[in-house]
Amino acid sequence: MDAFFNGLGRFRPQFLSILRIVTALLYLEHATQKLFAFPPGRMPAATFGTEFWFIGVLELVGSLLLIVGYYSRIAAFILSGEMAVAYWTAHDPHSFFPIVNGGESAIMFCFVYLYIAASGPGAWALDTRR
Repeated sequence: MDAFFNGLGRFRPQFLSILRIVTALLYLEHATQKLFAFPPGRMPAATFGTEFWFIGVLELVGSLLLIVGYYSRIAAFILSGEMAVAYWTAHDPHSFFPIVNGGESAIMFCFVYLYIAASGPGAWALDTRR
């Protein structure tokens, strides 16, 4: 079994790209829900010019940049910070425990994006072409 997993190490750059793309696709749903109320959720679309609308735009642009792997490190770093702020302002005041305050996804997005900011976009990215 060790040989199998050791062999997978040669695909590390490709797996990093898959992590980046799938995470950004999931994050894109948060943006489209804020901006366009799609997919339908608990809240209506944000009103143009509000703080919630600007957050949606940041999430939309950052997600799209990460999906294609363009300015990935900068986008990931900014989105990581956004998720840290979201956790401490929207989730933590309700409870110390993430499972109780609903902040697990904010923490996961924060640290995955921080990892991408530190590690780069992986093999399949426009950043590797420029």
